[in-house]
Amino acid sequence: MNLDAPARRILTLAPMAPEKCAYALARYSRSPDSILESLEWVRTHDSQKFLKSFYFDYGHASIADLGHVVMCLEGISELAATELEDEPVWDGQARSSRYQDFSRSGFVTPPGLEARQQSRYREAGAALLAGYTRIHARMSQHLADKLPRPESMPEEAYRRNIAARAFDVARYLLFLGVPTSVGQVASIRTLEKQIRRLKGSPYPELREIAGEIAAACAAPPACGLDRDAAREPIAPTLAQFVDIDQYALNARENLTLWAHQNLPAASGLEVRRVDLVRPAATAADIVATLLYSVSQRPFRELYELAASWPAAMRNEVIEVAIAGRGKRDDLLRAFRGAPYAFDIVMDIGAYRDLHRHRRCHQFRQSYSDRLGFETPPALIEAGLGGECDAAIASAHAVARELPATASHYLLPFATRSRFLFKMDFAELDYIVRVRSGVKGHFSYRQVVWEMKCRLEEQEPELARTIEATPPRIEDPLAR
Repeated sequence: MNLDAPARRILTLAPMAPEKCAYALARYSRSPDSILESLEWVRTHDSQKFLKSFYFDYGHASIADLGHVVMCLEGISELAATELEDEPVWDGQARSSRYQDFSRSGFVTPPGLEARQQSRYREAGAALLAGYTRIHARMSQHLADKLPRPESMPEEAYRRNIAARAFDVARYLLFLGVPTSVGQVASIRTLEKQIRRLKGSPYPELREIAGEIAAACAAPPACGLDRDAAREPIAPTLAQFVDIDQYALNARENLTLWAHQNLPAASGLEVRRVDLVRPAATAADIVATLLYSVSQRPFRELYELAASWPAAMRNEVIEVAIAGRGKRDDLLRAFRGAPYAFDIVMDIGAYRDLHRHRRCHQFRQSYSDRLGFETPPALIEAGLGGECDAAIASAHAVARELPATASHYLLPFATRSRFLFKMDFAELDYIVRVRSGVKGHFSYRQVVWEMKCRLEEQEPELARTIEATPPRIEDPLAR
């Protein structure tokens, strides 16, 4: 190439099959050729052979970041969508539960239930959806009576805002079995991690989805705007070589056993619903985080316990967590740290919203009804609290009759669970600033406000710089 001659310095590439794109850019980075010459090379050489050798055999993992797959998953449960999205490096969006006609879409029934269990599940699910529809209608009327339309607001915008606020309340009766759809854009490497993780899921639905994702990668695209484009398989090499993440699966089972055999009786330590721990000892932080997801203990209790143990006992937990790790296996997420660890008890609906902040390191404990459920004050004000509470309590009672993983599908969004979010100050500032606004859902607004309050108690000089709107400030007609 003549460097003195005028030339285009910026060249855009037309969409191409993800593996071919990865091959072209990988070769481009490893040769003096222009991208035009690299593309010509790719046209005449086998990308599958290249990826097998360099990505899967030699472990050049960054190559797989150069090809991206656009994929939509339809008719999956909210539970499955949450697990699917649980990737730190992931781009996508799930369908909003607002304005969905669940009387037509129905809900997902988890596989493997006996006939009687399936019948009980379906009856309980149908009762929740009927309650959801009924409460939304009554809540809409209550809000319309309470909040007359301002003269400056168009009628259509007013009705839309009233309906949205009513959905914010009624959604407490939706449950993890209701259907949704997810659109994702992920690199080949992220997709491989996702498939491997889902193949080891305790939920049969997730294991089925993992197999279907791999099969979709081995096939031509199902749809697209350019119907005349070459219909070659999306990522056939990935589909051929992806397998279960056996290391992570075994580590979780072994940590669960260790916790059962070695953790002392619960201390009964009273902690706030939003608790901030500033880990000072890295090893104790890692050990506490490893045990958090396989127990039902508050993070503060586990951290203080781990910090009090001799080093040999902490090392024992760490050895359990890394046993059987292969050369291509990443360390478990619990080994990642951040200066602020927020242990939060919140309803599942709020978690679904805050779960989108993937710059955090996130962990959750097993879903159950042991921490009870939320009743929004607006429901009580509208005289609907008793009806909602009875519907949720009834669903919880039926869930206890089902096998463990199947029971999770019947848990309403009102159900409380425990979640751990680790983050740096920049992410804390972003979450509190964005999620505390008056347009947000009242549940996570309360959570992020308490996050700011916990920081004020420990680091007031930093907390004062975070702009946040207190939950007492409301504008119900703002969307």
